[in-house]
Parts: sequence; structure tokens; C-alpha cells
Amino acid sequence: MPIGLLALAVGGFGIGLTEFVIMGLLPEVAAEFDVTESVAGYLISGYALSVAVGAIALTAAVTRFDRKRVLMALMILFIGGNMLSALAPTYEAMLAGRILAALCHGAFFGIGAVVASNMVAPAKRAGAIAMMFAGLTSANVLGVPFGTFLGQQFGWRSTFWAITVIGVIALIGIAALVPDTKAREGDAPATSLRIEMTAFRSTQVWLSMAITILGYGGMFGAFTYIAYTLTDVSGFASTTVPWLLVLFGAGLFAGNYVGGKLADRALTTSLTAILVMLTVVLIVFAATASSQIMTILSLVLMGAFGFATVPALQTRIMNYASSAPTLASGANIAAFNVGNALGAWIGGITIAAGLGYTSPIWAGAVITAAGLAVLLFATSLHNRQQNAGAAAAQTVPSR
Repeated sequence: MPIGLLALAVGGFGIGLTEFVIMGLLPEVAAEFDVTESVAGYLISGYALSVAVGAIALTAAVTRFDRKRVLMALMILFIGGNMLSALAPTYEAMLAGRILAALCHGAFFGIGAVVASNMVAPAKRAGAIAMMFAGLTSANVLGVPFGTFLGQQFGWRSTFWAITVIGVIALIGIAALVPDTKAREGDAPATSLRIEMTAFRSTQVWLSMAITILGYGGMFGAFTYIAYTLTDVSGFASTTVPWLLVLFGAGLFAGNYVGGKLADRALTTSLTAILVMLTVVLIVFAATASSQIMTILSLVLMGAFGFATVPALQTRIMNYASSAPTLASGANIAAFNVGNALGAWIGGITIAAGLGYTSPIWAGAVITAAGLAVLLFATSLHNRQQNAGAAAAQTVPSR
């Protein structure tokens, strides 16, 4: 793998750390700014919303520019946002820093996926994308526990200073190691966005985003309320929850790696199998959550199969938008976040309805199964179109 992928992974690590570490530091942040837990929660929900906005709007705004320089500019934005968070004198300034950092999240992964795939042979594209997303999974396994520990020992601001330093390292790495990526010859600046928009004429691009929203959203919906499941259903002590989440993160890391390898070999077949297994794991998890042994196993497998979908989902949409992949790639990153919000919302509804803390997992299984159904429909549609095209090509006009 090209060493430039490591620079992209470092950027992904810093971005993933920014997104997730706040969850462990929320009480300290709320106490310092004297706000309620629900108000402090806007630092999480506001970030997620900004990711979705930035993934589409910011990507659309920069399609005319060289992708490497765009990635560098996004890292500068990321550094500025985290520096503002570290220095924030008020809650409003902290929220502004979070939003600023979040704007680069979706665009970085969307554009970075295109850059990563172009750095390797076509047969290794999914593996290259998985390498970049390995930074995000590493942030869950290693970064979040360390960042939380750092914030608890030296104050939450120290964590954001550490993230700022990671951003600087990523910026230097991208500048030095990622090759220049000039725009396609003949693409005039005035028409570059219009060219990127042509990708959305493809039905398969829209179906790919639907698969992402449902296939990934089901897992995230189950994960959103996992702490309640672990303590109130499985009977774990609250002090063990962070370590259980490390196991979940280990599953994410392994699933991302294996999912990338499988997607390079057989994209549709592997994605179908992964969604089937994720649905099964969620059903088993929901049915056996009262068993601590089964809960641990299910938690690891949920992370593994859940994140094994990511390289394949990102590669699929880029394949169907091959002539103009940048904006479609960014839109799919937004779709991941829409899936996060959808899964969490539906899971919250099931809990509010009094269905218990395993209900989000049952709901996640249904949502994932819906994503599988969309994938099967999309695959059938693709095959029918391919067969129709082949039949038309073989038809000889009569004279």
C-alpha cells in the first residue's frame, strides 16, 4: 500500500477522535460551562448535523480544485476548529469549534476515499479505502479511551490540544506523502460541479445511498443505547462499559480490514453476505442479551460486521459514479450520518414506547434487513439492465 494512505489514516484518526471522545468528557465540559446535560449534548448532535451538511455542501464547493490541496485545506479547518474548542471561553465558542471541525469531516472522508482509491490499482480500491477508514476505527479502539483518560487527568481542554497536534501531523503527512491529483483534463472550472452532479442521474447511486442509510444505520441504532443494554439487561457494572466498548472498537477495526479485502475480491457478494450476517448477529444479540458471554461475543461481532460494510458501501457508490465520483462519495458519507440519526431516532422511539433496552437492537435488525432488501433489488435491477444491454448489442438490424 502507498505510504500516502498512512497520512490519510492519521487524518481519519484525528477526525474520529474529535467525533467520539466528547462522549466521555461531556460531564466535565457541562460542569465548566455550567450547562445541563441535554444542552451539552448539542456538542454531539450539532457535530453530526454539520458532518452531513459539510459532506455535501463543502464537497460541492471544492470540486473544481486539486483534491490534495483540498484535503490540506480541510485539515487546516479541522485544526482551527479543535484549537477553538481547546481555547473556548464560553459554551457557544465551544459549539462553534465543534461545528467548524465537523464541516471538514464528511468532505475529508468523501474526497479522501477518491484519492485513496486512485493511489492503487483498481483491484485494490476497497482495501485502500479501508486503510483510510482504519484511522477512524483506531480512534474508537485506542484514541477514545486515551483521550478520555487524558481529559480526566489534565482537563478536557488537553484532549483537544492533543487532537490539534494530530491534525498538524496529518497536514504535514498529506503535504509530503500524498501525490498531486490534478483535475481531469478538459474539466473547465465553470462546469466541474455540473459534471459531478451527473453522477446523481444514476438510479444505482441513489440506491447505494439508501443501502448505506439502512445497512449501516441499523447497527448504529443498536449501538446508540448500548450502555443501557449492557448495564440494565446484561448486568454489567457501569465501570466495565468503557472496556466493553474497547472490544466493540476492536471488532470495528477487524471488520474494516477484512471487509476491504472481501470487497476487492467480490464486492456485491461480500456486501450481501455481510448484511445477512449483521442481521443475524443483531437478532441473536437481542435474544440473548441477558447472557454476559453472549453479549460480549455479539458486541464484537456487531462491530465487525457493522464496519465491514463501510469499504464496500463506499466503493459501490464510487463504482456507479466512476466518471464523477467526488460529490457522490461525499454524499455517501452524509448517508452514513443520516443512517446514524435514523437508527438512533427509531431506537429512541422503541425505548419510549416501553419496549425495553433490547428494542433498539431488534429495530436495528429490521433496519439492516431493509438495507439488505434494497441491495438485492439494486443487484437484480443491475443484472436486468446488463442483460438487456447485451441482448440489444447482439441484435442485427434487418435490411
